[in-house]
Amino acid sequence: MTAQDAEELDVEEALAMVNDRGRRRLGTPSTPSPSTPAARTPHSAEDTRHRGTPWPEARALAERAARSVRRRPPASVTLDDALGLVLAAPLTALTDLPSFDTSAMDGWAVAGPGPWHVREDGVLAGHAQPEPLTDGEAVRIATGARVPQDSTAVLRSEHGRIDDNGRLYATLPQAPDAARPGGTPTVVHGQDIRPRGQECRSGDQLLPLGTLITPPVLGLAAAAGYDTVTAIPRPRAEVLVLGDELLTEGRPHDGLIRDALGPMLPPWLRALGAEVMTVRRIGDDADALYEALKNSPADLIVTTGGTASGPVDHVHPTLRRLGAELLVDGVQVRPGHPMLLARTRKDQHLVGLPGNPLAAVSGLLTLAEPLLRTLAGRAAPEPYALPLQDSVHGHPRDTRLVPVARRADRAVPLHYNGPAMLRGIATADALAVVPPGGVRTGQELELLDLPWATAGIQVCFT
Repeated sequence: MTAQDAEELDVEEALAMVNDRGRRRLGTPSTPSPSTPAARTPHSAEDTRHRGTPWPEARALAERAARSVRRRPPASVTLDDALGLVLAAPLTALTDLPSFDTSAMDGWAVAGPGPWHVREDGVLAGHAQPEPLTDGEAVRIATGARVPQDSTAVLRSEHGRIDDNGRLYATLPQAPDAARPGGTPTVVHGQDIRPRGQECRSGDQLLPLGTLITPPVLGLAAAAGYDTVTAIPRPRAEVLVLGDELLTEGRPHDGLIRDALGPMLPPWLRALGAEVMTVRRIGDDADALYEALKNSPADLIVTTGGTASGPVDHVHPTLRRLGAELLVDGVQVRPGHPMLLARTRKDQHLVGLPGNPLAAVSGLLTLAEPLLRTLAGRAAPEPYALPLQDSVHGHPRDTRLVPVARRADRAVPLHYNGPAMLRGIATADALAVVPPGGVRTGQELELLDLPWATAGIQVCFT
């Protein structure tokens, strides 16, 4: 292992790799392969607890846990507040679109063959129905304006000229198959007119139930006549930041460190579809944690740190005190293996994230993302893979999640990807799912997109 390799792994991961290689050199069997009868391999209780739930199974468990909860009833939401929600009812058109024959261009509405006599008045968008045209007449018209009755077409401004006698002539290019080559250009019937109902008729289904409400969906709903939409409410989340060693401002000093998760988690949870109710700093106080959990009205409680078995790691004892059901107690993933998922009440869950920042990100995408996505009614993203530009070392037994940047058709692994580091993830587009043992250059890996990499900051964090 090179010095750079060691920098990218935490101490436990590096030691596990060294120990595993040592066992192989000594002829000692390492973790059984899928073909090995693992049931006959003895494991201590501590080893079983340490190994935890396989990473794909943990994600599936989080999704199933959310499906066991009755969603909050659909709500009528104004368009201003609906971005990022999911439609709880189909969106049907309340009117024809467009609701009247509309000019698609600035120019002249014309009737019959040219040349045309141009009326003095004009037709602007937002005005009442104009007077009908008769053959040989034209009238100035703006984009979006109602087309006068009996109009043949709209002649674009750049395709017409008016002579000294006020007569309008078409100057658009001669069509190759025109009946009289070299003759007067002919305006095609209906040209540059958007007829009533071209996009939809009243009552047509525009979008199905379950559609994610994006900015274009808001625009379509408004155009179709909606002021509100029926949507699945956001699941409510509360963040509890644990640890006496955390500072909320200034530089680290005297053994104290800045809290990176308090600022990072709320917008990330919003990007995953949650309504973040509060962020509370509890410190290392078991009784305060118990009271906070017991009285929380959230659908999901997210805690930071305290998930291991140290002297001030109070999450496990507090969950036992509450009578919570532990669904996932550790996951076979690095970083972030001490993460957990518990059902604290019939309609409430808790995701315990490790205290190290990148390990917490791993916990978010492993447990919180599938749970929140399901509660919010969002569809699971389509899995995809890209080949790696460089090889990546793997953990001997566990999945690794490694920050990568997308570059054309390749995924570039980023440095500074240790459990306590954010420098790599800050410039990443996704996390690569690295199987035990690592991968070679060019090998394809599944990628987990980071929300802002595909949706855009304003969409995600509204």
